[in-house]
Amino acid sequence: MSNPARAVLLGPLLKGVSRSFYITLRVLPAGMRDPIGLAYLLARAADTIADTSLISPGQRMELLLSLRNQVNGVPDEAALERMSAEVGSQQADSDEKVLLESLGAALTVLSQLSPSDREAVRDIVTTLTKGMEFDLRTFPDEASGRIVALREFSELDQYTYMVAGCVGEFWTKMTFVHVPGTFAGNPEAVLSRGIRFGKALQMTNVLRDCGKDLRIGRCYLPSTMLDRFGLSPQDLLLPETSLPARPLLFELVEKALENFREAIEYTLCLPAFAVRLRLACLWPILIGLETLLLLVSNDHWLDPAKVSKIRRGDVYRIMAASVPLVASNRLLRLWMERRIGSIEARMKG
Repeated sequence: MSNPARAVLLGPLLKGVSRSFYITLRVLPAGMRDPIGLAYLLARAADTIADTSLISPGQRMELLLSLRNQVNGVPDEAALERMSAEVGSQQADSDEKVLLESLGAALTVLSQLSPSDREAVRDIVTTLTKGMEFDLRTFPDEASGRIVALREFSELDQYTYMVAGCVGEFWTKMTFVHVPGTFAGNPEAVLSRGIRFGKALQMTNVLRDCGKDLRIGRCYLPSTMLDRFGLSPQDLLLPETSLPARPLLFELVEKALENFREAIEYTLCLPAFAVRLRLACLWPILIGLETLLLLVSNDHWLDPAKVSKIRRGDVYRIMAASVPLVASNRLLRLWMERRIGSIEARMKG
């Protein structure tokens, strides 16, 4: 593939579909950008296939599994054409449409990566698509009017691994390969913290998006936990349930905070001079903590019209404030622990 075509895929197209992630990607060391950017594009395409409700769950599953196979080296030109025609044609976002039309090119770029990077991208996309497959197999058709809840917290924990914890694992492995010797400490411990980093971010997403997900039949809040608070998935659709469901929210926020603390330690394992890597870790942690603070302060957290979403201006404020502090473990720890303290104080008050 010509360098210009590769540059478009990993430049303007990636920027168009990834938005805030692209900002993080640009601060990574150069060798990490292409494999991580390509993994994002392939996963984003898979997610678009899995989430396009205008085609049947069966069709989505078929195309999702085909894409997984193609990422793992099994070509299927006819399926690529179907992805473009059946899924791409349903996209209101032109960048998403172009992405689906560019999957052949993305797979070519995958074949051009080094063997270790190619295998790592295949592994992460395989795991992420298993998370999407889990959604399609577990939950009803979005138009069915039914709601299905996960059963146990262990299912939710495994789900957060499949859709985000594995990303922390992948990110860590990429750092080991492309910036060897960067992390201080035992590699297995660092990998474990990387996984918990991803889980923290996904738990935040689950809680933030709960109201929206309920309305397409997906309740990620485990039924065993709902039972303890005398709640059912259907109850969560009622506007007045946000307040009585706050103890459940707080319990899951506490679990997220446990993982965020590991994410902080993960970040501080990076040497002070690894400014790009530190910033790439700091920003999602700080944005995630800010989102949790909004959630625990939101008396209508289950109302999809009142979602706890951080404003773009606040994102830029966080990014700007982090730069002068990035090399100081003491100041970073103080900043992040204060945010955690604010969340915990709000839950107690």
